[in-house]
Amino acid sequence: MTLHIYNTLTRQREPFETVEERRARMYVCGPTVYADAHIGHAMSAIVFDMIRRYLEFIGYDVTYVTNFTDVDDKIIVRANETGQDPFQLAQFYTDKYLKHLSDLNILAADAYPRVTNEIMNIIRVIQNLGEADYAYEMDGSVYFRVEKNEEYGKLSRRKQEKAMAGTRVDSDERKENVADFALWKAAKPGEPSWNSPWGPGRPGWHIECSVMCLHHLGETIDIHGGGNDLIFPHHENEIAQSESLTSKPFARYWMHNGMLQLSGEKMSKSLGNLITIDDFLEQHSADALRMLIFTGHYRKPVAYTAESITAAERSVARLQRGLRAGAGTVSVGEEVNTLREATEAARGGFRQAMDDDFNTSAALAHLFELVRSINTARAAGVSGPFFQAAQETLRELAGVLGLSLMDASGAEGNALAAKAFIDLLVSVRSDLRQEKQWAMADKVRDRLAALSVLLEDTPDGTTWRIEDPS
Repeated sequence: MTLHIYNTLTRQREPFETVEERRARMYVCGPTVYADAHIGHAMSAIVFDMIRRYLEFIGYDVTYVTNFTDVDDKIIVRANETGQDPFQLAQFYTDKYLKHLSDLNILAADAYPRVTNEIMNIIRVIQNLGEADYAYEMDGSVYFRVEKNEEYGKLSRRKQEKAMAGTRVDSDERKENVADFALWKAAKPGEPSWNSPWGPGRPGWHIECSVMCLHHLGETIDIHGGGNDLIFPHHENEIAQSESLTSKPFARYWMHNGMLQLSGEKMSKSLGNLITIDDFLEQHSADALRMLIFTGHYRKPVAYTAESITAAERSVARLQRGLRAGAGTVSVGEEVNTLREATEAARGGFRQAMDDDFNTSAALAHLFELVRSINTARAAGVSGPFFQAAQETLRELAGVLGLSLMDASGAEGNALAAKAFIDLLVSVRSDLRQEKQWAMADKVRDRLAALSVLLEDTPDGTTWRIEDPS
């Protein structure tokens, strides 16, 4: 089996061939840290975590780098609005995002470069572009000459004359070309700045990722990833400046995930239609978000609705049920052979699906089929090594998708599967309390407590949590 990946650059599925044999270098554009991250940010992080996990599963040594943009117009505006130091603001949201990554079961990157730690490297690269006549200085700012790069537009398939449509444009009419973009911005009063050969200023957005990628992974990497909203202008400009500098391909494969949509629109801070990661995790499991994303395809949009997330939770519970212990005594016979064959088929089918440009929905179908076989075998009294092997295969393949699948026989697993029912009981108890039926209300509370579900009455209503069995 050979892994095939859809390459945005060529608009084709291509066999995956790395610069160095069995080593994969990945760079994924990270967030601009000026406010709470939302589950749209989480989608990109989860998708590329899955890709990384699968590459490691099939034997690649993966070096994974994702960045933080910690100096930017948005950060400066937010800091001015709140009266905070912009660096402290960025550090706060950087730390919070790193915790979110852990909460979402996303593997730690090998490096998390930050723009403010790369200023000298950025200045050096801009100087080199200027020496090669790809950049010019104007009143303390430096711009990239788009017309000098003959392949500009090859990622987005935009002609230069249409290059600025729908983008954030520097309106300075003194530029040589309206499409030229800033590599270095001259300092404005009250903004963070660093000394440079062109005077005090700060980097432009696009040069930051080029330099961080070059610094931490080299001149040509294997996979460059991010959301499809970054194809133009960000990734297009990264290619132009990086390849103008090195005369080498910047990335062999450009991969882009679709957007998470709420009410039919891309989830974003500017539109105000977002669900923060904090808000999501208060109500749902990290596994549920992964299931929602992986039920579709990573390149397609994902619709977030109450119905879709409930369906995702049910699917997680369905996989969890495959991990319930078997209490039978049958360890040989036709039922055991059938389970062994189902386990082998699930592993092979999972690989085949994932090799097809990470077709997670098809991969999940093989896991559900394995769960069906496990449950059938359990009902037939099967236990022993082959039953355990089937469950270990389920855990392993689910883990490739980053699904933790806590044992559904435990209190927390049961709570996740029965969340809607627990919410209903809590609501009934609240009604009983309002009607002053204290005995019945206490009975509901006590029966839930016996199942390790603890209630807490607050002025804002009743909440519940799972008691740690340890």
